[in-house]
Amino acid sequence: MAEVVHLRGVVVLDDEREVRECWAVGGLLTFERPAAAADAVLEGWVLPGLVDVHCHVGLGPAGVVDVDTAQAQAIADRDAGTLLIRDAGSPTDTRWIHERADLPDLIRAGHHLARPKRYLRHFARELDDVAWLPEAVAEEAAYGDGWVKVVADWIDRSEGATADLRPLWPDHLLADAVARAHAAGARVTAHTFAHEAIPGLLAAGVDCLEHGTGLDAAQIEEVARRGIPVTPTMLQLAEFEAIAAQATKYPVYAAHMRRMYARRYSHVRDLYDAGVRLLVGTDAGGTIPHGMLPAEVAEIVRAGVPARDAVAAASWRTREYLGRPGIEEGASADVVVYAADPREDVAVLAHPSAVVLRGAIVAQSR
Repeated sequence: MAEVVHLRGVVVLDDEREVRECWAVGGLLTFERPAAAADAVLEGWVLPGLVDVHCHVGLGPAGVVDVDTAQAQAIADRDAGTLLIRDAGSPTDTRWIHERADLPDLIRAGHHLARPKRYLRHFARELDDVAWLPEAVAEEAAYGDGWVKVVADWIDRSEGATADLRPLWPDHLLADAVARAHAAGARVTAHTFAHEAIPGLLAAGVDCLEHGTGLDAAQIEEVARRGIPVTPTMLQLAEFEAIAAQATKYPVYAAHMRRMYARRYSHVRDLYDAGVRLLVGTDAGGTIPHGMLPAEVAEIVRAGVPARDAVAAASWRTREYLGRPGIEEGASADVVVYAADPREDVAVLAHPSAVVLRGAIVAQSR
């Protein structure tokens, strides 16, 4: 592992600022030339490590995975340039990742909170009684790293052929739960596909929305006014048609999922045009592979979001939102190097020439 890495070319600090070079010395970034010669020189377009805000390390198609699999998931994300992960719910205890200098910085949201038969089997902590939600949120706030994940809506199969997406929690309990999280210094992010769940989430003061496919025009304006970020998870929305095709017993639900699938790109553009802060998350784990953040950014651009804004949302802007530094004096040397400028062509994100984590070159193209 190199002790001094010279990073030169175009070093992107944020939306407005660039420098021509910086160094990683002792795992930290500096703009002052060190006395020691560089052990390695990396040249190109240097960006802060990418951020995946909806990623499930420790989760597989059947739920819990073993440590080796969780490690492989984190390495796949890292080698694709993702050096900061907000893990939006995992059934696995992944606190051990905090001790690994070779794995991405991980912000855990504890376990998903859901109800029996109202979410994917083996994924969540299921509460038999809705009244337990506030206490469970308080417990997950203590267990996680400043975030709690609540499943706000899911199909209610007990309705038979008329089954559709329905909210899981009464509004007053949801409000109490969010208040409990805030009192503990944590923020709440909510899985939501359904329009019907949005009023309760907004009234409760939720901090972030995952997917957000049920937002209508008025709700989008309100979300923008409140400054609530939305993580579109475009790779997951691309699965809605396949989900609908499997829901042969539930035609109302299947039609609903198909409508949301058909308007997924225009919906994200509507969010962007309204000024909603977009976060970038792959929903990796479960059915989506890890290491897919470049593909997620490309889908956001396909929806009509300018490449420069999409890249910013996948790096320095969201690092700031999560309370982690980008490229600045004394920050951890977590950067990705590209042969060309991904702000001009997001396809470049899929081909990093080098990944530097805590000052060590952990991946490099030949």
